[in-house]
Amino acid sequence: MSAYRIVQEALTNSLKHAKAEHVRIRIRYGKALEVDVSDDGRTAINGTVPGRGLIGMRERVTLLGGTLVTGPDPAGGYRVKADIPIEAAQ
Repeated sequence: MSAYRIVQEALTNSLKHAKAEHVRIRIRYGKALEVDVSDDGRTAINGTVPGRGLIGMRERVTLLGGTLVTGPDPAGGYRVKADIPIEAAQ
């Protein structure tokens, strides 16, 4: 359920804030559940404070013992990448 909510929030951000035209979602299952969402939209304006969506994703992943990386993608656009230990994901 947490992975679903992370993808949902990342897609909402891509549409609502980044005005992205393309979004790529990759989910991998191995030693951890990896959720990687990247878009080709605009990135946050310097000095803006992250909204509750990013904060909520970070809290959710942290509670599961995982990590969350968000920010501009070097290739352009914005990226949200969560790694959740499998034990927590089950």
